[in-house]
Amino acid sequence: MTRIDDTFARLTAEGKKAFVAYVMAGDPDYETSLEIVRSLPAAGVDIIELGAPFTDPMADGPTIQLAGQRALEAGMTMDRTLELARAFRAENNTTPIVLMGYYNPIYSRGVDTFLAEAKEAGIDGLIVVDLPPEEDDELCIPAQKAGLNFIRLATPTTDDKRLPKVLQNTSGFVYYVSITGITGSAEASAADVAPEVARIKAQTDLPIIVGFGIKTPEGAQSIASVADGAVVGSAIVAEIADGKSPAEVTAFVKSLADGAHSA
Repeated sequence: MTRIDDTFARLTAEGKKAFVAYVMAGDPDYETSLEIVRSLPAAGVDIIELGAPFTDPMADGPTIQLAGQRALEAGMTMDRTLELARAFRAENNTTPIVLMGYYNPIYSRGVDTFLAEAKEAGIDGLIVVDLPPEEDDELCIPAQKAGLNFIRLATPTTDDKRLPKVLQNTSGFVYYVSITGITGSAEASAADVAPEVARIKAQTDLPIIVGFGIKTPEGAQSIASVADGAVVGSAIVAEIADGKSPAEVTAFVKSLADGAHSA
């Protein structure tokens, strides 16, 4: 059982949906980012999705691309990203952290080295968007053996033939991308999402968390009502980009979490 498994077991027992918040590590700088991340559990965040800054983030929209750029310009590296997780863990040993990013920084570091360091830093799961199931031996299987969940994305274009392959070695939860396209673009629709969640649930017992296109407390409530939870990223990152204080960012996150938890 990982922290992610424990969190979903608790939420199920409480009859609540999950709220997952994405922030880019080191945006706009290390200290501010750490302050925001530390504040998330008290704001109602059940799982923290921590972006690892990368120079070529092809799955991300402009909002998160610019966040990565700000973080990199502020001196953020994979070392410092893991250091941020470690600093958070010194105060919080229960809220799961999922590291989301791309394979290149992991590959260049060495998979075994990275997994050992991530585990030691208190990372619970990985989302690596540019590694398809055909490459599971590269990172997915080693990650599972190291005790980390490997979370896969399913999308509106993942048909019934492809879905079993996507689900094969997934653990923790399935991240359903509610729209075709990049992060922060169109608005997610519960009417479109509901049948897709049902389709995936027919093939797995894992929780289905829906992300992309959720920008408001009402949107979080609407999507969480037809899934096991909701993820918000770009809308939170946009608050940070606007120069809002950590307290203001946290208040916005709390409104989103309250929305998802009211579903």
